[in-house]
Amino acid sequence: MTKRARRTRRLLLAVLLGTAPWMPCAWGQHGATNGEWPSFGGDPGNTKYSPLDQIGSENFRDLEIAWRWTSISGEVTGTHRRTRPGQFKATPLMVGGLLYLSTAFSQVVALDAGTGKLVWQYDPKSYETVRRPANIGWQHRGIAYWSDGEDGRVLIATHDLKLVALNAKSGELYPDFGEHGKVDLSKDLGRPVTPRSVTHSSPPAICRDTVVVGSIVADLAITRQGPPGHVRGYDVRTGKRKWIFRTVPRAGEFGVKTWEKGSWKYTGAANVWSMMAVDNELGYVYLPTGTPTNDFYGGHRLGDNIFAESVVCLDGETGKRVWHFQCVHHGLWDYDFPTAPTLMDITVDGKKIKALAQISKQAFTYVFDRVTGKPVWPIEERPVPASSTPGERASPTQPFPTRPAPFDRQGVTEDDLIDLTPELRAEALEIVRAEYTIGPLFTPPRTLEKGKPVIHLPGDAGAANWPGAAFDPESSRFFIPSLSSPRALVLVKPDPARSDLDWVPRGWTSGVKGPRGLPLVKPPYCRITAIDMRSGDHSWMTPHGDGPRDHPAIRHLKLPPLGGGGFHAGGPMVTGTLLFVTHGGRDVPGDESPRRLSVYDKKTGRYLGSIPLPATPYGNPITYLHEGKQWIVVAVGGGRFFGGGGVKPELVGLRLP
Repeated sequence: MTKRARRTRRLLLAVLLGTAPWMPCAWGQHGATNGEWPSFGGDPGNTKYSPLDQIGSENFRDLEIAWRWTSISGEVTGTHRRTRPGQFKATPLMVGGLLYLSTAFSQVVALDAGTGKLVWQYDPKSYETVRRPANIGWQHRGIAYWSDGEDGRVLIATHDLKLVALNAKSGELYPDFGEHGKVDLSKDLGRPVTPRSVTHSSPPAICRDTVVVGSIVADLAITRQGPPGHVRGYDVRTGKRKWIFRTVPRAGEFGVKTWEKGSWKYTGAANVWSMMAVDNELGYVYLPTGTPTNDFYGGHRLGDNIFAESVVCLDGETGKRVWHFQCVHHGLWDYDFPTAPTLMDITVDGKKIKALAQISKQAFTYVFDRVTGKPVWPIEERPVPASSTPGERASPTQPFPTRPAPFDRQGVTEDDLIDLTPELRAEALEIVRAEYTIGPLFTPPRTLEKGKPVIHLPGDAGAANWPGAAFDPESSRFFIPSLSSPRALVLVKPDPARSDLDWVPRGWTSGVKGPRGLPLVKPPYCRITAIDMRSGDHSWMTPHGDGPRDHPAIRHLKLPPLGGGGFHAGGPMVTGTLLFVTHGGRDVPGDESPRRLSVYDKKTGRYLGSIPLPATPYGNPITYLHEGKQWIVVAVGGGRFFGGGGVKPELVGLRLP
């Protein structure tokens, strides 16, 4: 019997017995167990790892689409013609033979994991009371699952500001949860909020018997006062609020002195808009927080602004702060944390560490002991450029991890400009010198009176974004997809009749002009980096996607893949055999490159091939075992990021013949 056959037999036995032999503790951070996928990241620690190994390098090309389920969001657009769903970003869960997922309208469905057939559906009808949710509109990333062994619940935070608990078997509301099965999330924040200013589009976290809820707060506020981004914990059985953690502290609370001149009274956001990680053994929940209002100007909120752009560890039962680390002081770049931390058990210099690794938009990986908050490798405060904007006071230093090294480009110098041919480099130099200001990471935005628009690299979409990273506990390798996408920004005076801020960004950030339509900087433009978390060293880096190598200006060079992506680099998943990564590109006529799931050798980073899909995958892939066969499922299609057009949103189930 082969090693793989023995391992598969052990896995099947584990499923039948309801146990998993590779799991030393039911609460451990070692990936999805029992052949299921019960959390957004596979396990509460967000590893996106499964030990399943039926699909390997020798047979992944044989995967077939066994079923396709079309999202019920299309039924809504048929009757509400002005309501248009965005990209289908849901990452499903699989528990007990059922797939659970949300639609762009925060509907919830349960599907048969083997056939994709609808078992039940729930529609909160948010679209009847909400014209358009805050920020990016009708998009939703998923739900959470909780069970005590007898009762199983599916929980979703909806676009109309409700926390809903559904029976996992029937889809029915629990009448004793909140009020008739729902908790009103618009209350108890201290300021009035509406779905135009606040919404919920990410799955809540489940820490033992507590449901932890973050929120999206609208970006680019034009007033000093903004909706708060406080995080709340609710009893999973009753819906009663247990606690609230104020991400902008109040008078007398820890950190309030870092919000100068009473700015804590009105400043909003500093929210958790993405996913969170949980260590159920410790009873801790880990928050990746965001930028305060306004994202690019902070003259009205001077100071470091704790707890914004921080990793915050809370006691899941009480909401009390255990530890925190602020990774960006007085944020001016929209470098909010876009994805959950990854919890991992590693050995460094012979010492076993319960670790937490938080990847960031600015291409850093911050690594902490998740029990104490102490950095595993030193994090240094280093000088950064000062602000030239009147009224602004940028932090003189920012934290720089000494290890691991950055996983993507940081800042722009002339040496970073595209140089695939001498002509392209000359044109790139001319563009930069005529139109932009370049500088190192953390160069503050500036006004036109003080100079040309500043290029930020990484831009506000990040190097890393919400699909996050994946961790392989077998090898202690951490796999991070990232994007090299510079963005430009300039500050302008607002209309005083509409805004009480001194400066606001002119629109959102904009793309950066490059020579002949090519990128301004060198490739790769999208990459995957593997980090050995025992040493903090990079193990390998490989471009992800073909990129523009067929462009007429460089086609003759016969270049290898240059890497290419859309709004983000793609979503990873690692198994006992392979690394799978989706593509974050938009659908472009005649371009099939984003419509696939790429496959890599997780030891070497060698690109092995891809699995074709009917449309661009916008959700993260998952894998599970059903009736003895390993499946891969991913959400594809849906509207474009800024609305309009789009491809039919579907959930696609793949398996071997």
